[in-house]
Amino acid sequence: MSDCCCGQGAEAGVGAPDPLEHFARMIPNCLAYANEAKAAGKAVVGILCEYTPRELIMAAGAVPVCLCGGSAKMIAPAEQHLPANLCPLIKSTYGYHLTKNNPFLEMADLIVAETTCDGKKKMYELMGETRPMYVLELPQRSGEPGAMEYWHIELKKLKKELEQRFRVEITDTKLRAAIGVMNRERRLRRELADLMQSDPPPLTGRQLLEFKSSISGICVDLAQYEKALEVYRNPDAKLSAKVRVMMTGVPIVHGAERVLDIIEGNGGVVVCMENCTGLKPILEDVNAEAADPLRALAEKYYHLPCSVMTRNSKRLEVLRQLAGRFRPQAVIELIWQACLTYDVEAFHTRRLVEEDLGLPYLRIETDYSPSDSARVATRVEAIFETVRQQSSI
Repeated sequence: MSDCCCGQGAEAGVGAPDPLEHFARMIPNCLAYANEAKAAGKAVVGILCEYTPRELIMAAGAVPVCLCGGSAKMIAPAEQHLPANLCPLIKSTYGYHLTKNNPFLEMADLIVAETTCDGKKKMYELMGETRPMYVLELPQRSGEPGAMEYWHIELKKLKKELEQRFRVEITDTKLRAAIGVMNRERRLRRELADLMQSDPPPLTGRQLLEFKSSISGICVDLAQYEKALEVYRNPDAKLSAKVRVMMTGVPIVHGAERVLDIIEGNGGVVVCMENCTGLKPILEDVNAEAADPLRALAEKYYHLPCSVMTRNSKRLEVLRQLAGRFRPQAVIELIWQACLTYDVEAFHTRRLVEEDLGLPYLRIETDYSPSDSARVATRVEAIFETVRQQSSI
């Protein structure tokens, strides 16, 4: 079995253009890849959360693709069925479902969802009326005895579903091969993120965010990650006067980068993103040598410090560790409108940042609309002025 998804050679993409140029075409690249896979008889499986193990899907010979919506244009169609005061990520994803404007969703042979927030769970019920849907039951009491065992059973059930639906056998050998691919991808993305520890960093946070793909394990992408590690090793002097920022909170999915752009357009450089589109899902690898690779998968994914977990003390530990490594001068927490779990948990993150880390903290609650961009920019400028005043003392 190839060490890359869908069998592309490991050398693919070596002669490709600059890595940032390659990932700027991420959507068309992934679409061409998915179409090629479908033409070869492979299944496409849509995923909607980092708790869904891509390795299981890959071991079933299928292609995992992220379906999370980042388009503001998809909000209005979704509000035909969903309440206006709901998370924009949920509404955008559902808007794509209604309008049939996401080609990855339209070609999906199965969608694997999960019981994280209530808004998502109820949206899945509506989407599942016309889409093939499998929902993972995620235990949410992180320290509860037996919770990991329950999650392990849930992944066993998903494995059986994939095997039966796609008429394949997911062997330990296939699973270990998929684990190897994903461990490699996580390692490369961690190494890219680590470049931001330098002062000044070699990239902006927006550029670093570009180094991701809707489909994992594509060999062209892996080759470009490796190329980027060689290309972007030198600090960028133009970033030396920027305020170093750590972002936390909700994921910044493709198309919803507005707040990040505001931060970096008003004197900041985001050197660390703790969220699900940043470091959170790639901090830990799967033990490829474990006797039971499926249990090893369960352990890695259950450790994700998402705000749906109670208590979510590991997130605070991660933030403390990342602050030590990336040395931010301020922390900005992004919360999508009506994301209640992250909104309530902001109490804990603010206390950690201000009292334990001794750093300025800013909480930004917004949606995908640009209507509040001027107000957000004013608040960002204010916290950066605070940083500069503190630095001059």
